[in-house]
Amino acid sequence: MIPFLSLKEQTAALREDVLAELGRVIDTQGFANGPAVAQFERELADYLGCREVIAVNSGTSSLHAALIAAGVGAGDEVVTVSHTWISTAWAISYAGARPVFVDVDRATCGMDPSKLAAAIGPKTKAILPVHLYGLPADLDPILAIARERGIPVIEDCAQSIGATYKGRQTGTFGLVNATSFYPGKNLGAFGEGGAVMTDDAAIAGRVRSLRDHAQQGRHNHVELGFNWRMDGFQGAVLSVKLRHLDAWNARRRAIAARYVEGLKRAEGLSLVPGNDWSEPIWHIFPVFHAQRDEFRTRLEALGVQSGVHYPRPVHLQPAYSFLGYKPGDFPIAEELAATEISLPMFPELSDADVDQVIDAVVEVSTKLSTGTT
Repeated sequence: MIPFLSLKEQTAALREDVLAELGRVIDTQGFANGPAVAQFERELADYLGCREVIAVNSGTSSLHAALIAAGVGAGDEVVTVSHTWISTAWAISYAGARPVFVDVDRATCGMDPSKLAAAIGPKTKAILPVHLYGLPADLDPILAIARERGIPVIEDCAQSIGATYKGRQTGTFGLVNATSFYPGKNLGAFGEGGAVMTDDAAIAGRVRSLRDHAQQGRHNHVELGFNWRMDGFQGAVLSVKLRHLDAWNARRRAIAARYVEGLKRAEGLSLVPGNDWSEPIWHIFPVFHAQRDEFRTRLEALGVQSGVHYPRPVHLQPAYSFLGYKPGDFPIAEELAATEISLPMFPELSDADVDQVIDAVVEVSTKLSTGTT
């Protein structure tokens, strides 16, 4: 069985380096924040080319922190997309604001810039595009609209660290940006983790304060704060993994290219079209088929696991029914949610594994197209 995701090979290859770094954390007793976290922050800032990185305890916390630092609060609105993991919306709600959704562009699976202006109103305090699947959203028109209206952009880079838009790293375009180091991410911790990225020193200072109970000086709490600290072990693990990120992402791109070429033979299957202005990192390799559930069942029978990202758009989640959205409001998001299949994608897949996946997908697509069993 080819798994949708396996961390076994990667973890085994890094074991000795990771154990050595964990030993240093034990020796310094830097278990909450601490030297290992500070080192990782410096290394990631250098990698991305931004001034400040502030590590926190999860990707959800990083979004929450970024929104507060950008001035989002009670009664505000934040424009974002519905085709995303729900943390994008959770963070808006945690900040006291209301998510306002726009549809996505089928070509990028990210925010459709042509739909953005109509969603902006007098209460809009931020625009939050998502680089879903490791595919950069088309940022230039989004940023242009934001500048015209004096509204900050916050990038959700939970799936895109290492991806570039017009030669520049995602996570460096917005006023303040957020990412996740959930274990399955391209740069994944051995537990939870996240980070806020910004070039604004004042924003960075506020996030550093907020993550540590809003302390400015010991036992001096200047506002409502949070316990968002990253633990030292995760900082150590992420420093080790960051050294390998470019190589892992290059392998993902090679796998994606093999999929794109091989799946030209598949019937009734849609892929994300490429473009010449971004370099994805393929956190997820999505394909789309009208008979998604049957397709996955047949793939599994042929020895190939798959995933779904994500089966129900946020505007149709029960938790957000109070917003008043209904089926049909965002047709592209709903179409992608109903048809998306995530094929196996991790750097340790061999070419033979990828070819087996391709053969299985082509076989299933042919049989579903012809109505054969």
